[in-house]
Amino acid sequence: MSMKEFEERVLSRPGARKRVAEIEDELRLAAGLTALREQAGLSQRDVAKLIGVSQPRVAAIEHSRNVTIEVLDQYVNAVGGTLEINVVKGKNKIALIGKTSKKATRSSERAIRSAKSA
Repeated sequence: MSMKEFEERVLSRPGARKRVAEIEDELRLAAGLTALREQAGLSQRDVAKLIGVSQPRVAAIEHSRNVTIEVLDQYVNAVGGTLEINVVKGKNKIALIGKTSKKATRSSERAIRSAKSA
């Protein structure tokens, strides 16, 4: 049996395609959060200090698909970003969670520099 045949056989089972899509979403979120943290030059320990949790909790956040918006917002702010959540319906785009002020962004940048030097 070829790899292609094996893949088709596995994906033909009930619910398999949905589960594969869920796993892909989990991996995308984990890779995205980790990339953001690394681009900011921060360790998991640095992010933990910034958001007031333990390093193992940051690792769990990075590898969990079931993260609250509040925790995700804290994480994104800690790495110097802004969480935006939009609903797109046809040509309409509705912001549910928008941009923070420039003052908040500068505050986040200062916190990152402080965490790196600690």
